[in-house]
Amino acid sequence: MEFILDTADAEQVRKLSEIMTISGVTTNPTIITCSGKTPEQVFSEMNAVLEPSQKFFMQTVAGDYEGILEDARTICALRPQNMYAKIPVTHEGLRAIKQAKREGLNVLATAIYSPDQAFFAAMNGADYLAPYVNRMCNYGDGVQWVRELQQMLDANGLDSKICAASFKNGNQVHELMLAGVGAVTVAPDVVRAMLDHPGTKIAVDEFTQAWKSAFGRDAFAK
Repeated sequence: MEFILDTADAEQVRKLSEIMTISGVTTNPTIITCSGKTPEQVFSEMNAVLEPSQKFFMQTVAGDYEGILEDARTICALRPQNMYAKIPVTHEGLRAIKQAKREGLNVLATAIYSPDQAFFAAMNGADYLAPYVNRMCNYGDGVQWVRELQQMLDANGLDSKICAASFKNGNQVHELMLAGVGAVTVAPDVVRAMLDHPGTKIAVDEFTQAWKSAFGRDAFAK
């Protein structure tokens, strides 16, 4: 399974990559605009902290077929490897996904709100499918729909990998890791909430205090 960060903050990526195995980074137009940086700045900073083996995903902005394709070509040319264009599953986007794959571009189908939309993108060859889990919950059971999508892909022998996105809390992430989806992309604040359990700090403090009381030091070696 791939664990991906959903952010435009390269420093967060650097820090979390030191303590976790991070497969890559996703961004979208909203994340980038909220960062106060230009897309060029975000790419430059992110490219500086990412290893060549880590994937980077940036989203097309144009709404028409030709514009989406041109955006996708531009995005995929930013790095020699592991650069992906995110394309929304509009009618024009699905058409562009099919052509982008003919051209050998790396594609993540995004803005997915139903298993059927994702399935059609998979049939068009999308490498990744990004269902918006928490937003889907406004229309039904987002977590269950992603489970069903995984079953649909498996049953039909489609190679597209789910990259579940739009999480409100760690429990949603937990449920989809348990379901065996191929990837999740998670905001750093949700990741940290998953990492930091109060019980761990309590246990470590108890160990340290016991050791210090017994041996007069707070490390193993003198």
